[in-house]
Amino acid sequence: MKNVLFVCSQNKLRSPTAEQIFADHPAIETSSAGTNNDAENPLDAELIEWADLIFAMEREHRSKIRKRYRSALNGKNIVVLDIPDEYAFMDSELIALLRARMARYLPPA
Repeated sequence: MKNVLFVCSQNKLRSPTAEQIFADHPAIETSSAGTNNDAENPLDAELIEWADLIFAMEREHRSKIRKRYRSALNGKNIVVLDIPDEYAFMDSELIALLRARMARYLPPA
């Protein structure tokens, strides 16, 4: 079982959508967080340490994670999905984009 963490800015739209749509995948546990201090679920070192795989929605998120949580990362790679902040929560286009971008990273079901 792999622990997969999805990160965006506010943890309101993109990362919670990703957490929810991949929550039923039998080979992973999902969580999500935001890089902003006022995020719904603010990112912290404990979440970084929990994660086996970290997916950032934008390059800016990866940069913030690397700066703030360098010691917690322990060399973990952060994959940038390049998904802009222009979708609503559970937007069908966002779901299709997430599924397409995540396909090569998910373990077999």
